[in-house]
Amino acid sequence: MQLNLSADEVLKTTRSVRKRLDFDRPVERAVVEECLDIALQAPTGGNQQGWHFIVVEDEAKKKALAEIYRANWAIYASLPRGGAGADLDDQMTRVRDSATFLSENFEKAPMMMIPCIKGRLENVDVATGAGGWGSLLPAVWSFMLALRNRGIGSAWTTIHLMMDGEKKAAELLGIPYEKVTQGGLFPIAYTKGTEFQPAKRQPLESVLHWDKW
Repeated sequence: MQLNLSADEVLKTTRSVRKRLDFDRPVERAVVEECLDIALQAPTGGNQQGWHFIVVEDEAKKKALAEIYRANWAIYASLPRGGAGADLDDQMTRVRDSATFLSENFEKAPMMMIPCIKGRLENVDVATGAGGWGSLLPAVWSFMLALRNRGIGSAWTTIHLMMDGEKKAAELLGIPYEKVTQGGLFPIAYTKGTEFQPAKRQPLESVLHWDKW
């Protein structure tokens, strides 16, 4: 089932969904494959298409990935954060609360997805890093947009990559760590309700520059 949202509606209302993920409703493989097929239309550096996508349904593997995420989230959540103003502080408090909820329930998602790109991207120059991530992240965003139009949600998380979490996930899933870089860990579940609103963002004039900074 598609929601038949306009392109603008999909772009404006695709959110990182955590508390509104429906853990009790199964997600069909065919729908996820359809969304990934759409994602493959994203651009890549030199049209190399060096991406890979690991979708995890196995309960034991989902639990193991969730435990890696939880251990790293406990560290991340304990770090001090600087003040960002009352409005942003309030928004960040809500985000942290929903992220904690996801951490506590991650393995309940019907599926998880780890996007990967060929090559190791740590300790590379800016151009190489930009080219590498620019060859993966547009496809991941396209995947999330396609999910949204089908009433399915996800959340862009990178916490499991901290510390030695990426290596642990690679060992768990047979990812060749020395040759492949993981780009995140994404829960996949239908959403509770399909109405989502644009998020509060900085006004365009505060970030737009014409001809110079």
